[in-house]
Amino acid sequence: MPSMTPTQARHARRAVLQAAVDTAAMCPGADPELFFRGDREPQITWQARRNEAQRLCSACPVRAACEELALRDGDGRLDVDDMVRGGLTGPELAAIRADQDQRLAAAVDADRDIEGRRLDELTIELRRAAIKSPDKAGGHRTHDRAQAAQNAEVRSLVARIRQIRTARRARAGWEAVA
Repeated sequence: MPSMTPTQARHARRAVLQAAVDTAAMCPGADPELFFRGDREPQITWQARRNEAQRLCSACPVRAACEELALRDGDGRLDVDDMVRGGLTGPELAAIRADQDQRLAAAVDADRDIEGRRLDELTIELRRAAIKSPDKAGGHRTHDRAQAAQNAEVRSLVARIRQIRTARRARAGWEAVA
């Protein structure tokens, strides 16, 4: 997956952001405790781990998506340095969230848009269906049936996506619904 820019992350829906993080984040192999300060952990110990977490995040292709999810989730507090998410500490996330509160409120509202969320889910499902390889182990006829089933699934998903988009565009007042 290519890198996601902060601008792309700001305009993406929650499902797209989560899918990007789930498929391309660099942290799944890392110890989850790397990103969170332990209870009563000395500041000097936490600083070293926090720096390591930030170094890992700095090379992540979906850092912007992770940061955007953290902002939308309300992660981080100004007065507590206890986490790293998207390469930022809790106080840094809280400061950004306070600065961008209107944009984030609109993004959270858009994430709650059930129809839009379904459109995002179908788009992700379409990508997965389009790239999976039909089973080739069962011979030519089995492969042909698997390929036909995959093609039918892709066509069905495309039709459902087109139906939702057409309805949304018509409600928005588009003259020629594309």
